Amino acid sequence: MMNLSSTMKAYGCRYCVSPLKQLLHTTNHHLRFRPRSPPLFSSSFNNLKLPNFNLLLTYNSLFFTMEHLWGRSGMNTNKKMVEHLQQYGVISSEKVARVMETIDRALFVPDRTPAYADCPQEIGYNATISAPHMHATCLQLLEEKLQPGMHALDVGSGTGYLTACFAMMVGPQGRAIGVEHIPELVASSINNIEKSAAAPLLKKGCLSMHVGDGREGWPECAPYDAIHVGAAAPEMPQALLDQLKPGGRMVIPVGNIFQDLKVVDKNPDGSISIRSESSVRYVPLTSRDAQLQS
Repeated sequence: MMNLSSTMKAYGCRYCVSPLKQLLHTTNHHLRFRPRSPPLFSSSFNNLKLPNFNLLLTYNSLFFTMEHLWGRSGMNTNKKMVEHLQQYGVISSEKVARVMETIDRALFVPDRTPAYADCPQEIGYNATISAPHMHATCLQLLEEKLQPGMHALDVGSGTGYLTACFAMMVGPQGRAIGVEHIPELVASSINNIEKSAAAPLLKKGCLSMHVGDGREGWPECAPYDAIHVGAAAPEMPQALLDQLKPGGRMVIPVGNIFQDLKVVDKNPDGSISIRSESSVRYVPLTSRDAQLQS
């Protein structure tokens, strides 16, 4: 039995899990775990039994993922998913917890997929919906810029899940914009939202989904207090920086093979401050044709 503490990289993203605190004590890399014998997991991390592991450095995501850890935990409802994220230190904000409970993830993933497992899900067109812990992380990083009445942009909006969360946070006096370059995903995201608690905001027009090249943002509704980018840009997109309001914040993965989640703050004087939040692994932010051909 091990008492674990530190940061876990699940699917290339930082996973702050309080009972897992010493397993990755020294790493800033993506690690892959290969158990020498089949792991034995109980339904609670408090009774977690871990085998011996060989640690292999890789740019890829963890073999030992939260999906494996939670696979037998009975996470079969949206509420249980959120409670797990709270229990293990991923969600500390009550507002983020309420919003993620309100917007049911199962409405935004393909049928017959484990909606509440903490892993990305393929959504077609060489795209994915991010893992729940990554959505929670980004919502908390942007929470101060998602206050009622504010404007938010979701680039690479996919199935519409995070855009719906943004809309619930900024409310009917705010504006949430999703931009996605795959028309079929935009159409399905609208259908998904119409089944969700965010449907009245979509009907009112303060939540809207658009077909477009997310690298160019959505200037019609700029500037934005919050911008989220759901794919990795090779470099910081100038158009998105230009559309960020002074005092606003953008969360964006940047890099090719090696990627970092960047937190970009535009200061009141227009200058830019950037810090790295964690190492991540996202699909690339590219053109529609390149994505479909990849």
